[in-house]
Amino acid sequence: MVRPARAQADGGVTIDIALPAPSEQRSTGPLVAARGVLDDRDLQERLKNGFPARLHFRVELWSIRRFFNDQEGAREWDVVISYDALDKVYAVIRRLDKRVSVLGRFDKLADAQGAAEAPQRVPLVPRRDDRYYYIVRLDVETLSLSDLNEVESWLNGDFNPAVRGDKPAGTALGRGLKGIFLKLLGADTRQYERRSVTFSPP
Repeated sequence: MVRPARAQADGGVTIDIALPAPSEQRSTGPLVAARGVLDDRDLQERLKNGFPARLHFRVELWSIRRFFNDQEGAREWDVVISYDALDKVYAVIRRLDKRVSVLGRFDKLADAQGAAEAPQRVPLVPRRDDRYYYIVRLDVETLSLSDLNEVESWLNGDFNPAVRGDKPAGTALGRGLKGIFLKLLGADTRQYERRSVTFSPP
């Protein structure tokens, strides 16, 4: 399920975009952070039940032209928050440019939230004498309990008869694999977006 939302307007989630000082705008990119994502009680409950949350960030740099705007570049990264019920700790990791960094393991959700919401410097800078702005897009993805129930139902009631030969395998695999694994990849996705102010590097 995809639920589009504007930043600062849905569930208290905000996206912060801090531009560097004008003298540094050609060498230093913005600081980007999302606030309030883990304040959602439904998301907290899913984490407690073992369903990781994935925050996917995409930052785009756009230049303003007379007739149309040009995208000058983009950077993406993920922050994943999971809960280990055995050790009763939250783990926060970041994946950026194929590198995975462990941001920490925390006993309290508030501490994990602090790590997940730490600002990220984005190495995306303008190269020409134009007017620019950044767009930050955030997708928050989790797997819901109802999706897991559907997985269990499919395995017990749909796939097994196909294995026994009581139901065409193509029906089970075609409907089951396509629907279930699409949900596993991006179930219950919430989307947020924010545009920065326009700036002109000196």
